[in-house]
Amino acid sequence: MKSNSKKKKSKKNKINEIKVSYKEYIKASHWQKISSSKSAGRLLYEDWNKDTIELHENFKVVLLNNSNKVKGIYELSQGGITGTLIDLRILFAVVLKTLSVAIILCHNHPSGNLKPSVQDKYITNKIKKAAKMFDVKVLDHIIMAPNGDYFSFSDNELL
Repeated sequence: MKSNSKKKKSKKNKINEIKVSYKEYIKASHWQKISSSKSAGRLLYEDWNKDTIELHENFKVVLLNNSNKVKGIYELSQGGITGTLIDLRILFAVVLKTLSVAIILCHNHPSGNLKPSVQDKYITNKIKKAAKMFDVKVLDHIIMAPNGDYFSFSDNELL
């Protein structure tokens, strides 16, 4: 009779593998530099799906390196006509996974009204406080209108 030298693992000892990855396909020397709210607004508007910008709110984050060069843009959520939810755990999972040191927050107002709501100000402050714990700078929060106009929290001293 053969002896099986390999012991079978019991089901209670099995665990999921966790893998964290981020792949850069564009060399850092080719990353776009953000130097103002205008350059950020232009970049974000170019990235936005023009077929849906008037239909529902989306919340995005621009991920930056120490030289304010764009590592990427991540769409955090897609909501309804008047709002979208932001899960800070997902936001910071992305920020930390990409080793970003600064971020620019952005969402659109399908109505075209660029005035920040009480909720817009609240979530900005909440994200800013959380970012401080990770030594991540929140450089701006931009509200986009369907026509490309924008409102900058930083330019209006709300950050």
